[in-house]
Amino acid sequence: MGGISNRMKEIKRRRHRRQKVAKFQAKLTKATTSEKLAIADKLRRMTPGAETVISALGLTERKRG
Repeated sequence: MGGISNRMKEIKRRRHRRQKVAKFQAKLTKATTSEKLAIADKLRRMTPGAETVISALGLTERKRG
């Protein structure tokens, strides 16, 4: 009985998440404000520790009045 262990699944998820965050980080250099908000939303859906990543990338929530 083969298959991939839960540990290996989580490692694979983390690696893929890291690659996606790196792509988003590269896109942020030329992104407009609305694109930055979209990237922040995608990060929130992608990872449980999104707020830490978002603050590290320098993205902040825009105040809507």
